[in-house]
Amino acid sequence: MILTSEALEALRGHLIVSCQAYPGEPMRDPRTTGQVAASAVIGGAAAVRVQGLADVQHTRSAVEVPVIGLWKDGHDGVFITPTLRHALAVANAGAHVVAIDGTRRGRPDGLTLAQTVAGIHAESHALVMADCGSFDDAAAAVEAGADLVGTTLSGYTGERPKTSGPDLDLLRHIAGADFGVPVIAEGRIHTPAQARQALDAGAFAVVVGTAITHPATIAGWFAEALK
Repeated sequence: MILTSEALEALRGHLIVSCQAYPGEPMRDPRTTGQVAASAVIGGAAAVRVQGLADVQHTRSAVEVPVIGLWKDGHDGVFITPTLRHALAVANAGAHVVAIDGTRRGRPDGLTLAQTVAGIHAESHALVMADCGSFDDAAAAVEAGADLVGTTLSGYTGERPKTSGPDLDLLRHIAGADFGVPVIAEGRIHTPAQARQALDAGAFAVVVGTAITHPATIAGWFAEALK
């Protein structure tokens, strides 16, 4: 399935669930990722976001909704699908949308963001989601040809403070600029109320991850409250 503009429009106003587990955790298994993604779809997710080539492959087999794929390589700086090679591997694994670092920082392979986006478009059928950390990132990503922009990296690049919840101010700023591409709210959305706030702030769709698919963190919230 190629994600057409009509299919992308069907995500408007809906939930996207990020299904990821960290290395060393019991749930860090591609088969488990696919099962978690399928469960999220039963709950109402209109699309899912997964990390890792095997996870993308298993999830494509497990769900019939769009799959946003990424490949984290490293822990600091540009590590979300950091190069064109990573991006094309994610697309070849079956991702309908490839999520990449969409900041203005230098990329490990020396390519510009525009060159990376152009390469993905030229060598695959995947759309490109730019994970941004600021308004200037989003503006540059749209100029570079990204099909979607997200607030994923707000608070992690040094340009904006890390808010306790979603960065609604950034979301409003980007959405208000009317760049002509979907603006995806992502990052620290921990409650249904916050998800609603993100949509009301102008988000095209809302990504929720930890609060739905990371049991260790969710259990920690409850355990801390009981201390």
